[in-house]
Amino acid sequence: MTTKTTNLQLIKTIRTLRKTSNDTGAKIWDAIADKLEKPKHRRVSVNISRINRHSIGGETIIIPGKVLGTGKLEHELSIAAFTFSKIAKKKIEKAGGTCLTLQKLIQQNPKGSNIKIIG
Repeated sequence: MTTKTTNLQLIKTIRTLRKTSNDTGAKIWDAIADKLEKPKHRRVSVNISRINRHSIGGETIIIPGKVLGTGKLEHELSIAAFTFSKIAKKKIEKAGGTCLTLQKLIQQNPKGSNIKIIG
């Protein structure tokens, strides 16, 4: 691993993503791990409004970074991210969606099928 982070949760997540990718052959997990390994100031931060524009109801979305609360979510989604702001979590749940950790999504869908990456 080339990351210089000291965030143990991030290191564990990246290792889990790499292992799952090797075990299942699903390249999506390697792509997410690559994005999470970037320095913190280069990691993805996505607002709710952007997620709303680039998704339709019922989809599963991955944000390889942080979900921020600016904007409005108009449909139900399952969103997995490394972190969520408090406001973003409230807005996702208010729209009937769910907030997942990346590890939880890997447990539910190890093959990584029917998942959209935003960010």
